[in-house]
Amino acid sequence: MNWMKFNKYAKIFAIVIVLLIGSVSYADYATEAKLEYNKGVDLYQQGQFERAIEAFKSATQLDPNYIDAYYNLGALLEYLKQDEAALNAFKQIILRKPDDYESVYKAAEISNKLGDTEKARMYLTLIPQGSAYENKAIELLESIEEPKQTQPAVSTPSSPQSSYNKSEYGTNAGQEPSNLISNTNGVYENIPSPTGIVTDNNGNVYVAGFSDNTIYKIGSDNNKIVFIKDSKIDGPIGLAIDRDGNIYIANYNKDNVLKVSKYGEITEFISNISNPYCMHIKGNLLFVSSQGDNSVIRRRLH
Repeated sequence: MNWMKFNKYAKIFAIVIVLLIGSVSYADYATEAKLEYNKGVDLYQQGQFERAIEAFKSATQLDPNYIDAYYNLGALLEYLKQDEAALNAFKQIILRKPDDYESVYKAAEISNKLGDTEKARMYLTLIPQGSAYENKAIELLESIEEPKQTQPAVSTPSSPQSSYNKSEYGTNAGQEPSNLISNTNGVYENIPSPTGIVTDNNGNVYVAGFSDNTIYKIGSDNNKIVFIKDSKIDGPIGLAIDRDGNIYIANYNKDNVLKVSKYGEITEFISNISNPYCMHIKGNLLFVSSQGDNSVIRRRLH
């Protein structure tokens, strides 16, 4: 009897060890996946699109539920006109997160582009009333049901501009390097509940999406990717950026200000600030309006 009892507990102990090892292993995979994801973002910014695609693919292989990696992979493949592969990437998101209506809309849009109007209609029926993509879904459905006789070419913000060829940086005579933001009118579309906006010195625009707790990054080619999406972000409103490229987020619903490094690392910079809203940086000082306290907080950056 004693031997049987010892054996029973030994078995339980072995199971616990296996579970712990499995947990550590998953954590390692998740860390490696994030490193690959961040590498993909950096490669994209450098214009090394094929290597960026491989990095995003690697991130999804290491963590099959890495939604942001699938999204950036799909967005980049669509930009490179590899529509079939892009559609597959967005399908992976829908399988794992059916209420990601931006990805549902993208799947409908690409399906229509590929001539599969039935599949496009099917995806559009998945977008509910009240969604941030309801109006765009209606417009796309109407264009499918009543195609126009002529479809004049229209330049949209998501389309690459010829003067922004990544292989031609700095070749335009009399102009700044072409990785800077275009000095023309334009629109950045499909950003759910956009709030704060900042830009960096490399021609990138960062926009906070309040409703989906996401910080989007829009390159000089107008291609939008997910820069950071994390459980720490809840109700982002104001954004600010310092001279080192660190981004600060007024995290309205969490009553704090987050600091995001240019590599995507998130830390809490200010805690216990009631409903932070707008932010401004002057030199080494960060100013934050505290809507809940009717005050403005001044904090040194270094």
